[in-house]
Amino acid sequence: MKILVADDHPLVRDALARTVAALDAVVQVFEAADFEALRGLAGQHDLDFALVDLNMPGMHGLGGLRTLRTEFPTLVLVVASAQDDAATIRSVLATGVSGFIPKTESRDVVLQAIRLVLAGGVYVPPRVLLDPGGGTASTAPAGSNGADATLTPRQLDVLGCLLQGRPNKLIARDLGLTEGTVKIHIAAILRSLGASNRTEAVVRARELGLLQA
Repeated sequence: MKILVADDHPLVRDALARTVAALDAVVQVFEAADFEALRGLAGQHDLDFALVDLNMPGMHGLGGLRTLRTEFPTLVLVVASAQDDAATIRSVLATGVSGFIPKTESRDVVLQAIRLVLAGGVYVPPRVLLDPGGGTASTAPAGSNGADATLTPRQLDVLGCLLQGRPNKLIARDLGLTEGTVKIHIAAILRSLGASNRTEAVVRARELGLLQA
């Protein structure tokens, strides 16, 4: 497994690299101190995962994330940042990355979050999921505010599984459905909530009170 840790602070980068290396004995960890080094390594190596600082040199915040999503569409991206207010977290997740890990989290939480993402899930800090309002603007597409969203009981079951970060295969097994049926339910959920991806759907469902803590 090839994992990239990108952060401009040497001590933070080293700590994250050591944490990532603990995932498995065969993990190969690459390190980058800025956005251009990150892009260079991603282009040279067939990376499985990248843990990226939001504000390192050349990154330009959300713009850098969108660039990476465009240039390396199959690369699994997770942001690790000290800028962890709810508005920032929601904006980051709206770009379609697979998670946001505050740098204040413990080593165990970081490992759990990365394992969840590598299993096909999405990691969202619990405090964001438990704060339906958040005081932030919606990331829903124009013309779809989700305020009148209605989901069937089965779609709510699937939504609950999305909240737990479960991939389609596990959702299908747990609910006794086929993966094709799960995909149909997820598509309906995204359409109803005006969300463009699974992470947005969970955040929107919290904002609308569809998922209670």
